[in-house]
Amino acid sequence: MIVGVHPIAGFDKLLHYKVPERLAPAVAKGSLVRVPIGRRFVLGIVGMVGAPDDFPVDRLKHIAELVYDFPALPADLLELAKWMAVYYAAPLDGIIETMLPGAVRRAAALKQEKLLVVGEKLTPEEVAALEKKAPQQAKLYLFLVQQFKPVSKPLVLKRLGVGASSLNALLKRGAVREEARRVNRVAYSDDFAEGELVAALPHLLNEQQQAAYEALKAEIERDTFGVTLLQGVTGSGKTEVYLRAIHEALETGGGVVFLVPEVALTPQTVARLRSRLEAIAPGQNAVVWHSLLSEGERVDGWHELATGRARIVVGARSAIFAPVQNLRLIVVDEEHEPAYKQDETPRYHGRDVAVMRAKLNNALCVLGSATPSLESYANAQAGRYKHLHMTQRIDDRQLPFIDVVDMRIEVMRSRGMTTLSQKLVGEMRDRFERKEQTILFLNRRGYSSSMICRSCGHVEECPHCSISMTYHRADEVLRCHLCGHERGAPVRCPECDSPEIRWRGTGTQRVEEAVQRVLPRARIERMDTDTMSKKNRFRQVLQAFRAGQIDILVGTQMIAKGLDFPNVTLVGLVDADISMHMPDFRATERTFQLLVQVAGRAGRGDRAGVVVVQTFTPQAEAIQFSRHADFDGFAEGELKLRKDFGYPPYRHLIHHSFRGPNPEKLMFFAEQWARHVEKEMGERLEVRGPSPSPIEKVKDHYRFQVWYFTHGVTRVIADLNRLRREFSWPDDVIQVMDVDPVNLG
Repeated sequence: MIVGVHPIAGFDKLLHYKVPERLAPAVAKGSLVRVPIGRRFVLGIVGMVGAPDDFPVDRLKHIAELVYDFPALPADLLELAKWMAVYYAAPLDGIIETMLPGAVRRAAALKQEKLLVVGEKLTPEEVAALEKKAPQQAKLYLFLVQQFKPVSKPLVLKRLGVGASSLNALLKRGAVREEARRVNRVAYSDDFAEGELVAALPHLLNEQQQAAYEALKAEIERDTFGVTLLQGVTGSGKTEVYLRAIHEALETGGGVVFLVPEVALTPQTVARLRSRLEAIAPGQNAVVWHSLLSEGERVDGWHELATGRARIVVGARSAIFAPVQNLRLIVVDEEHEPAYKQDETPRYHGRDVAVMRAKLNNALCVLGSATPSLESYANAQAGRYKHLHMTQRIDDRQLPFIDVVDMRIEVMRSRGMTTLSQKLVGEMRDRFERKEQTILFLNRRGYSSSMICRSCGHVEECPHCSISMTYHRADEVLRCHLCGHERGAPVRCPECDSPEIRWRGTGTQRVEEAVQRVLPRARIERMDTDTMSKKNRFRQVLQAFRAGQIDILVGTQMIAKGLDFPNVTLVGLVDADISMHMPDFRATERTFQLLVQVAGRAGRGDRAGVVVVQTFTPQAEAIQFSRHADFDGFAEGELKLRKDFGYPPYRHLIHHSFRGPNPEKLMFFAEQWARHVEKEMGERLEVRGPSPSPIEKVKDHYRFQVWYFTHGVTRVIADLNRLRREFSWPDDVIQVMDVDPVNLG
């Protein structure tokens, strides 16, 4: 038996090996094996079985080990990896590495627990003799006799105060036996889970929910590939529709992947799903999958899915690679979120990969959002996706009232910049007195976006990147959010020695401090990447907020979507302009989505919600359309602009970035390359650039970029990648291609 193996060893090649007879029955496509390469042994995935007739079999080495007796990478994931390698112009071994958790790639052993049970029963006379001669042995034996099931060895010895020598004597005598049992470490099955929002019993569906569910049920029963865009206003009950569809897929014996964009949303989703499964399918567990899990939780969850013992996974974008068996349904919640795009190689988009994986499995892919991406919306309008629309909140709850505050007037009124408007402060005080909760959102962590000298205009910049450093007041440091460089905040200007160096702009720390000043009795918590670094910290905060132990939650995008807290009646968007003025053609779309999603956190209970939006550009289309949650009106105007300029969804973008320490050399090679591509492929794609990147320097490397516009990635990517491999790049020029980018920095 000959197999082709993709080694996970830093190079992209298929190597052939012989399979020893003892391993041949268990080796198949997708098997994880250990193979010799030179003098070392590395792990690899079997990519093909068999070889051409004239293959030099005698010169082949043998596979050294089969790590698992089942495929580590199911056939659909192997095909998906090959598609991704072509579409995203990425090395196949790097994609396989992304698909397999680190602990699996290292062939980590599953945790075993030692249990004790009674062996040969002792007679009453033998027990009496044992009590006289060896009371510790008798104590342990008599305890085990009373147990109905095997008990943990270390736990029993510790609780009874019995030494190992007493146990060993009983083991030798045969009166006690030792058994090994695999320990399954289940993520989110801890003490926090009890306090997380659950919804065990199905809710009564309204007319729109029922219609959406019936449509998804029909698609699942068809047992063929399809994509459905489920567009529903915030609070319309999309999650309940997902849960019903998941139940339907599980009833048919199928598996399910449920993707959420943020780790912070996972506990709530898992709690709802597990409680529902407990009611409808006892014993069926939902596996959690994201980057903050322990190694043990991740490898055990992977093993449960790969062996078919679990059939549903919930997690962030990498959960799309979970080895779910007989996949029937993929749900991508908040499908518009940029968090689904990976920003390092392989630069895949979780939503698009989900659609392709559904296609490979003849499964249904459901894309859900209150504010769909214009790419998905255009696909639905063109009939490529089925389109379901839910326009009513459950129980006929009203959408929150959006109050736009013109900060230009606020600045004149207060005679200077202010973090919180009078309107927002008044609403917060009102909520605090009524014991209702408030969420304040600002998509910028830290205390202030920069420090500037009022005397000479000097701005404190990162020495390694071309951006200003962010001031963090809690520890009095300036920190670069790109490379992590930090230094103490100066008290005098380094340029002119003036004491007039001050912070400028607003971050979450500053908002938190401003709230403490106006509401000193309020219980306030900040939620951003600076405060949520510990594994379960975000779960602690959300649990406390849900229990009413926090009055005001201040945070970044991790609190902007998906979370469901009935007692939140006020949401404040502190600075709506941050996302609107980015150098990105999607800036208006992102701002509209953000406003609608943030507004959707208010008024989800019995009481009506209010949203206060602070902005210096109240007339902007994104803000005006968001006031009425008018997605269709916004999309109509924005799509017309995109069509006029040839931007997605009407053409695909491929971003080609170049970085290196020498800007002149970098620009020269980027220009040479752009001319070469224009000459070779100018008829099939439009080349724009090179030009400096919006952030010209990061980590002491200068950055330039070239853009390619094309009507089809698959028509050009192979030739573009071939030209890239053949071009003579100098060693100090690093270049990366990103297909369908979502951030243009």
